[in-house]
Amino acid sequence: MANFLFILSKDDNEALTRCCQFAKIAHSKDHHVDMFFIDDGVMWANKDRDFTMTTTTGDCPDDYLPYLVENEIKVGICTPCAQNRNVDEAKFFPNMALDGGPHLIDMAAEAKVVNF
Repeated sequence: MANFLFILSKDDNEALTRCCQFAKIAHSKDHHVDMFFIDDGVMWANKDRDFTMTTTTGDCPDDYLPYLVENEIKVGICTPCAQNRNVDEAKFFPNMALDGGPHLIDMAAEAKVVNF
């Protein structure tokens, strides 16, 4: 099976929905999946946000994100991106942790990378 790395860089509901949707699909097809949130994408690490806002296709992040949390899909949250946006690590989902560029590059070297 393949390794996939899904990178979210936008504070955008549709981008998060697609990122989570395709991560769920890849994992459910027995591929290895990692995720990494950078830039404004780190804003979605806050579990207190509204994940029920629907996209133009009628789905929402909450249709996919619980699966990723339950299956402990690792989500790296860019440390300087989060710190400079005052994103509180205490509000992260349990499968999310602060992480850095060196690890992102190591994961990307071994995976098919999909950016949102």
